Amino acid sequence: MVDLHHKNYRWEMSELVVKDNALINASYNLDLTEQRLILLAIVEARESGKGINANDPLNIHAESYINQFGVHRNTAYQALKDACDDLFARQFSYQSLSEKGNIQHHKSRWVSEVIYVEQEAVVKLIFAPAIIPLITRLEKHFTSYELEQVSQLKSAYAVRLYEILIAWRSTGKTPVIGLDDFKKQIGINEGDYKRIDVLKSRVLEPSIKQINEHTDIIVSVAQHKTGRSVTGFSFRFKQKPQPKVEQRTDPKRDPNTPDFFVEMTDAQRHLFAHKLSELPEVGSEYAEIGESAEDFTKRLADMLLEPKKFRMFYPLLEQLGFGSKKIQSAPIKQVDEPKFIELRNMQVNSLSFNMSRDKKFAHLKQENESPDDFMQRLRIMLKDPKQQIQFYDYVNAKK
Repeated sequence: MVDLHHKNYRWEMSELVVKDNALINASYNLDLTEQRLILLAIVEARESGKGINANDPLNIHAESYINQFGVHRNTAYQALKDACDDLFARQFSYQSLSEKGNIQHHKSRWVSEVIYVEQEAVVKLIFAPAIIPLITRLEKHFTSYELEQVSQLKSAYAVRLYEILIAWRSTGKTPVIGLDDFKKQIGINEGDYKRIDVLKSRVLEPSIKQINEHTDIIVSVAQHKTGRSVTGFSFRFKQKPQPKVEQRTDPKRDPNTPDFFVEMTDAQRHLFAHKLSELPEVGSEYAEIGESAEDFTKRLADMLLEPKKFRMFYPLLEQLGFGSKKIQSAPIKQVDEPKFIELRNMQVNSLSFNMSRDKKFAHLKQENESPDDFMQRLRIMLKDPKQQIQFYDYVNAKK
């Protein structure tokens, strides 16, 4: 068997996986090895600078699989080989809006081509065209997380549940997820786990146990009933307290430059995000056109969760007093659970007018769509309980 200890191959545990929330919410049922391959490919695209396109393969070395997930070498070789046979046949589904504001149901393969080079123990993946924009658009509604957080999860259901939960990291709780939607999102095949007690004992409870033991969050679940039947679940979670990280410096670099990551408490993140947002140099460099001060502060708070972004802001954080014993925690503003807000026609007209001219929502505008048509489509979305949820923060602030 080939020796894969390449001197030039380095794995950075702090690299983030970025997925569009449309993909996080898509229904699919990859097994654990296939999920791991997809995640490694996403990180490889960012590490190599290649990005993801429909033509160029992304290479996943067996060595990276072994190092990342702590499996035996022979196990990794066989797992990758078997995954190649199955991954090509896998499909996923997601929804989008048509030009008329109607829900479109899509089905796509994950990959258009899978290649396994046995002598090199390398898998080469080419993603299907439909999946590329879902993974590569780096906008604020994306979910970012460190691959390290799911490396020790041994169940595909646990990985999926973790992904679903952290899409709600800013609130620390999910809305009620209907039973059928939950099964689809977590990847349960139709007809499986019809009994709630079996679903809880074999899927939900083991997944929560793994997440609580091996990731950066602690999760609790509540079940919701209609009459005597369980019709859905909601989840609450919080960040685990992190041990203090000793500062590590590279002797080749300026010793005053931090190359470490200190996990901030939620209170600290919100406090220093607010302070950063008031600095002219931060606003001019990172604020988006049309973005409110509140949204900018929230986005900065999320950026401080990422090690690379934390290191980038660290000199400014020091100037603002981070690390000082005098700094006291700021209270965390509680965020309401997203829910449908009943609006009067006058409110709908006013909101749709303002949204159609706010660059924050420009990505929703269809190509060649007139301002009036766009505003009309926004009216429809604001009246639809399922579609309005995505605008909850904006609607709740403006109502």
